[in-house]
Amino acid sequence: MSSRFASIKGVLLDLSGTLHIDDKVTRGAVEALRILRSTGIKVRFVTNSTKTSDTRLHAKLSKLGFDLTPSEIFTSLSAAKRLVQQRNYRPLLILEDEALEQFADVRQDPPHNAVVVGLAPSKLDYGHMNRAFTALLGGAELVGIHRAKYYASAEGQLSLGPGGFVAALEYAADKQAVLVGKPARAFYELALADMGLLESPGSVVMVGDDVLADLGGGALDLQLQRVLVRTGKYREGDEAKAEAPVDGVYNTFADFVDAVVASSSM
Repeated sequence: MSSRFASIKGVLLDLSGTLHIDDKVTRGAVEALRILRSTGIKVRFVTNSTKTSDTRLHAKLSKLGFDLTPSEIFTSLSAAKRLVQQRNYRPLLILEDEALEQFADVRQDPPHNAVVVGLAPSKLDYGHMNRAFTALLGGAELVGIHRAKYYASAEGQLSLGPGGFVAALEYAADKQAVLVGKPARAFYELALADMGLLESPGSVVMVGDDVLADLGGGALDLQLQRVLVRTGKYREGDEAKAEAPVDGVYNTFADFVDAVVASSSM
């Protein structure tokens, strides 16, 4: 256990794989979140979830028993929408229908000047990918909401993530995707700024089940404390894949909270 936990001011929490896996809560997570909040530590939720809108995501988490407000959740989907609006894109959206709700007020008529790709199992087929490829050849920019290799299902199995599809489009169209979700530095900075801790990122812990997508990139650049949990997509030996040694590894999020509480009482 890192002694630095005694002075932490904020925690960034991954959602899928860390607090829940599909419709199942990880062991003790609901009560652990309540305990963590009771310590006065600020909490924000940072997720690459793109299968559903932010509104539906909050409703799902509340139904699972988690106490959180919509404003505490930072999703890569909302970050993608922010980018689309800032750059006046008319995007071709490769997203699930429930995620498309987020972009209902965005112009999407052709000619498309951007292709936005998220985790969309029902849309990542040859027809949609070829349509995206055609738009890219016509000059559209490629936006990858994130490029995770895989994600975990409730059965504990891994399923293919959007990363391979983003890479395929990059290769075929000879373009580099703009990435907006974890582990992009700017994505973490949004949550840090909201907590008022942008100037002291070392006092914030990022907790996740993906040693690269959650704990690499911007999390490392910002020198966040980085904690890996052995739930969700975690597989034995993932610690060794880290870009730099992590600050702690725990079986569950609840175990991490136990360590924080123990550290604060020392």
